[in-house]
Amino acid sequence: MALAYKTSCEKCNISLNTQSEACICSYECTFCETCATEMACICPNCHGELVKRPKRNMD
Repeated sequence: MALAYKTSCEKCNISLNTQSEACICSYECTFCETCATEMACICPNCHGELVKRPKRNMD
Protein backbone atom coordinates (compact mmCIF):
# COMPACT_ATOMS: atom_id res chain seq x y z
CA MET A 1 0.00 0.00 0.00
CA ALA A 2 1.42 3.37 -1.02
CA LEU A 3 1.73 6.35 1.26
CA ALA A 4 -1.06 8.89 0.69
CA TYR A 5 0.48 12.30 0.04
CA LYS A 6 -2.03 14.86 1.29
CA THR A 7 -1.90 18.27 -0.36
CA SER A 8 -2.31 20.56 2.64
CA CYS A 9 -1.49 20.87 6.32
CA GLU A 10 -4.40 19.70 8.46
CA LYS A 11 -3.88 22.58 10.93
CA CYS A 12 -3.00 25.72 8.92
CA ASN A 13 -4.10 24.53 5.45
CA ILE A 14 -0.82 25.58 3.78
CA SER A 15 -0.34 23.89 0.42
CA LEU A 16 1.99 20.87 0.36
CA ASN A 17 3.37 18.95 -2.60
CA THR A 18 5.37 15.71 -2.77
CA GLN A 19 8.62 17.66 -2.22
CA SER A 20 7.37 19.79 0.70
CA GLU A 21 8.79 19.41 4.18
CA ALA A 22 5.94 17.81 6.12
CA CYS A 23 5.32 15.50 9.07
CA ILE A 24 2.93 12.55 9.35
CA CYS A 25 1.68 10.11 11.98
CA SER A 26 1.10 6.39 11.45
CA TYR A 27 -2.44 7.18 10.23
CA GLU A 28 -1.02 9.61 7.63
CA CYS A 29 -2.39 12.75 9.28
CA THR A 30 -0.27 15.44 7.64
CA PHE A 31 1.10 18.71 9.02
CA CYS A 32 3.67 21.25 7.83
CA GLU A 33 6.89 21.31 9.84
CA THR A 34 5.96 24.59 11.53
CA CYS A 35 2.66 23.22 12.86
CA ALA A 36 4.24 19.87 13.82
CA THR A 37 6.88 21.71 15.85
CA GLU A 38 4.23 23.89 17.54
CA MET A 39 2.41 20.65 18.55
CA ALA A 40 5.64 19.10 19.93
CA CYS A 41 5.48 16.49 17.11
CA ILE A 42 2.37 14.88 18.62
CA CYS A 43 -0.64 14.30 16.35
CA PRO A 44 -3.73 16.05 17.76
CA ASN A 45 -5.99 13.41 16.16
CA CYS A 46 -4.47 10.12 17.40
CA HIS A 47 -1.84 11.44 19.86
CA GLY A 48 0.84 9.48 18.00
CA GLU A 49 4.30 10.68 17.03
CA LEU A 50 4.68 12.97 14.03
CA VAL A 51 7.74 12.14 11.93
CA LYS A 52 9.26 13.67 8.81
CA ARG A 53 7.38 12.58 5.68
CA PRO A 54 9.63 11.21 2.94
CA LYS A 55 9.81 13.22 -0.25
CA ARG A 56 8.58 11.56 -3.44
CA ASN A 57 10.41 11.94 -6.73
CA MET A 58 7.83 12.34 -9.48
CA ASP A 59 10.21 11.87 -12.47
